[in-house]
Amino acid sequence: MIFAIEEINNSTELLPGIKLGYQIYDSCASVPVAMHVTFQLLSGLDPVFYTGDNCSQSGTVMAIVGESGSTPSISMSRIIRPFNIPQVSYFATCACLSDKQQYPSFFRTIPSDQFQADALAKLVKHFGWTWIGAIRSDSDYGNNGMASFLDAAHKEGICVEYSESFYRTHPRSRIQRVADIIRRSTAVVVVAFTSHGEMRILLEELSLKPSPPRQWIGSESWVTDPDLLRFSFCAGAIGFGIEKSVIPGLRDFLLDLSPSKVAASPVLTEFWEEEFNCRLGQRSATNKNACDGTEDIETIQSPYTDTSQLRISNMVYKAVYAIAHAIHNAMCQETHSITQCDKFTSIKSKQVLTQLKKVKFSQNGYDVSFDANGDPVATYELVNWQQSESGSIELVTVGYYDASLPVGQEFHINKNLTWMEGGTQVPLSVCSDSCPAGTRKVLQKGKPICCYDCILCPEGEISNATDSPECFPCSKEFWPHAKRDTCLPKPVEFLSFNEGLGIILSAFSVGGACLSIMTAAVFHRHRTSPIVRANNSELSFLLLFSLTLCFLCSLTFIGAPSEWSCMLRHTTFGITFVLCMSCVLGKTIVVLMAFTATLPGRNVMKWFGPPQQRMTVVSFTFIQVIICTLWLVLSPPFPMKNLTTYKERIILECALGSAIGFWAVLGYIGLLAVFCFVLAVLARKLPDNFNEAKLITFSMLIFCAVWVTFIPAYVSSPGKFTVAVEIFAILASSFGLILCIFAPKCFIILFKPEKNTKKHLMNKSQF
Repeated sequence: MIFAIEEINNSTELLPGIKLGYQIYDSCASVPVAMHVTFQLLSGLDPVFYTGDNCSQSGTVMAIVGESGSTPSISMSRIIRPFNIPQVSYFATCACLSDKQQYPSFFRTIPSDQFQADALAKLVKHFGWTWIGAIRSDSDYGNNGMASFLDAAHKEGICVEYSESFYRTHPRSRIQRVADIIRRSTAVVVVAFTSHGEMRILLEELSLKPSPPRQWIGSESWVTDPDLLRFSFCAGAIGFGIEKSVIPGLRDFLLDLSPSKVAASPVLTEFWEEEFNCRLGQRSATNKNACDGTEDIETIQSPYTDTSQLRISNMVYKAVYAIAHAIHNAMCQETHSITQCDKFTSIKSKQVLTQLKKVKFSQNGYDVSFDANGDPVATYELVNWQQSESGSIELVTVGYYDASLPVGQEFHINKNLTWMEGGTQVPLSVCSDSCPAGTRKVLQKGKPICCYDCILCPEGEISNATDSPECFPCSKEFWPHAKRDTCLPKPVEFLSFNEGLGIILSAFSVGGACLSIMTAAVFHRHRTSPIVRANNSELSFLLLFSLTLCFLCSLTFIGAPSEWSCMLRHTTFGITFVLCMSCVLGKTIVVLMAFTATLPGRNVMKWFGPPQQRMTVVSFTFIQVIICTLWLVLSPPFPMKNLTTYKERIILECALGSAIGFWAVLGYIGLLAVFCFVLAVLARKLPDNFNEAKLITFSMLIFCAVWVTFIPAYVSSPGKFTVAVEIFAILASSFGLILCIFAPKCFIILFKPEKNTKKHLMNKSQF
């Protein structure tokens, strides 16, 4: 401060011809002492620093530089508020001091803790720490700063395991309790919003009984304090500090100490005697030799002579210059590019206060201005405690934080960091490990939101991000991967020609059609033989043709359903089976009519000759054609994706369109089958070997048994097995017809030709 004032007093541009006076007080970090000094300043009883012609308003206080602590600054600001005396602090950072309603005359050259709290929260979030401990000074600085930090941390999703406060005047048991909490905690990261005095006491306590490694995050009050670097177990600590600066000429000024200057200052006298282990004057300690004048301040290494880490000193420097510029603007005028100041002009502190609000200048490359709250632009350096090659801990600037930059760009790291225990990997500090994709977080009862269990997503749902709070279902046509972290398309299932079941059914279908064709070929070859002619060869050939179609229509049920295949499969099946049943029914009626016609006085065969037989087959089949046509016109079958039968796969199938149409087709087939069965039963005891009634009875018995069992099997079979059941019913009933009706005849034709005679057929013995 003295250096800045002397620099201003020697300036020809700032307050030319006017000298600034000052009085320095030591509050001893005590609020009562600070208040006492404030009242002294306001009473006007202070001694005049400058005497003679250089001072125009001796003893009138224009402004106050200080205090360094937030609590003393609050007390001072409340006292001087009615007097409109501006107060410029260089180290009071409490965010509460930005309240202009309570502290209208307070300014500061150091950023508010609100900015630092936000920066610390962003720093913790940046490194992925969600589980931290927090300690603070039990003062306005610590309590308000920590409150701002906790609020910012909560918004960033950071949880606090503990938050403890202490003060340097507290009993040692209180300090021990805080130290024990740090040792026992599970949080690796500790955020300390304390003054350097409290931090020194705590670290001394922790050094007595080593704790598990802790990653310290510090506020600007202690993280740049060189005196604390001796605590090597804090190596790797990081935090935000005031920007390091250079003040030209300061080192030379500090080293320019004459014996008279030293003797005139109690502070310098104590420093001199401590550094050189000698005494100045008679009041000094008698056990030391008197200083002989050969002491050279340039030969020693101490914080006094080290100007490489000027941080707070620059805040003081800027505070003095801010006040000087305010006084300059109140007293001086510029005319024709010449600045003229009238030292006899009487100004009041309120004028200085008004001008201080408007101050904006640059000094040694550092911009100085105040916003509406009396705060400067918030800029910080990110410092890291790194171990040097010599083994000592030194401060290394690794980044910066500038609150004036756009959101998301304020924080920047430009160097590698060293972590606790000299590690190069970012330490982990979480209450619970991150939940991987495929799981969701479930909060642990009674614990903060950062403590949770990872629960596997339920069936049908996924989470594709870590720490997902919820799982969400896949769309209808997708199903979760086994890890439930992504949705995959559901496999599409239908009865395919490539799978085993499809191949077997296709083989039986083609085999049945071939069997029908071979049977027809045998009948055609022996069409003049008695057994073929006796069994109504025209209806037999028509029946074999319809059976061939029945076998082949089952192939339409295999393969991926399409619009045409869905309409074709059911209608073809319905029409061909009715054609088949019509032929069987015709043959049964022919048998009945033939035996009835042999009775005396009966000649019914003329009413049921070949034309009538053909008309019967056509009529019965035409009815089914009408039913199928109505079905296709009104509500035809269509391909659909069945998403309900199985959750994990899609069944491609043909929807019936109209269930009434489907069951009408089946019902009509069943009606004909039952009618044919009844007639066959009635004719089964008629004589002669050409009587087909028994064979038809057995075939209809198999047919009805197959289709009666088909209904419950069809309704209960899932997916592609529904189609397989329908194909099986078609094939089983078709094989039943061809084997029961035609196998015995083919056996006789091929292997028992001696029975294929008219004489044998007319024999009354059983066939």
